[in-house]
Amino acid sequence: MNRKDTIRPWAVAVWLLVWQLAAMAVGREILLPSPLRVLTRLGELVVQGETWLAILHSLARIGGGFLLGLVTATLLALCASRFRAVRELMSPLMLAIKSVPVASFVILALVWVSSKNLAVLIVFLMVLPVMYLNVLDGVDRLDRRLSEMARVFRVPALRRALRVNLPQVMPGFLTGCRLALGLCWKAGAAAEVIGMPRGSIGEKLQQAKVYLDTPDLFAWTVVILLISREFEQVMLWVLDEMGRRLSGRRN
Repeated sequence: MNRKDTIRPWAVAVWLLVWQLAAMAVGREILLPSPLRVLTRLGELVVQGETWLAILHSLARIGGGFLLGLVTATLLALCASRFRAVRELMSPLMLAIKSVPVASFVILALVWVSSKNLAVLIVFLMVLPVMYLNVLDGVDRLDRRLSEMARVFRVPALRRALRVNLPQVMPGFLTGCRLALGLCWKAGAAAEVIGMPRGSIGEKLQQAKVYLDTPDLFAWTVVILLISREFEQVMLWVLDEMGRRLSGRRN
């Protein structure tokens, strides 16, 4: 992460103070609990094994959908960059997926798949157009002169792809990953709330809403924020490290 984008403790403290003042002004926990009450409830959840099982279940579904979308989008983008017919065929599909609201996808998907696999499909659909367009744009921006020079010096195709093309595509690829990772947790959590697969974070959020347990609702929302942030950092590091090793780049 860029140092300019680093979250500063003083900024967090200011917003926590605003939250506390708002909670005091409202004066009703059922509408807006205080940060301390949410933190207390979060501490209670952390020591429960059921919480970690819910996190693992949701992480597996959302992470699986992300990786599936990542691989599929990359392969489609590579094909589209080489064959105009594939590019023209994919264009209306990607536009449609980008334009349709997540809620519509969730409701329609419930007709096709079980609630257990709903989040995987929804995350896949959210990641697909973002990664496809970013990878395709990165391939389109390749410096053809470098590739031509590599051909002149008879550099093998695999080495040319890894050492010449991959470093040029990686910045756009990682930008797409950042955008997709932000979307996948929002879409995945929404899918779980509607589908309510057993033992998921979405089920816990829905239960908190039904029982009007606002501190629980806020605590599970904080869990999603923390897990999604860590998931994003780990995935970006892994993908960047893989790209660095494949292309032979050094730190």
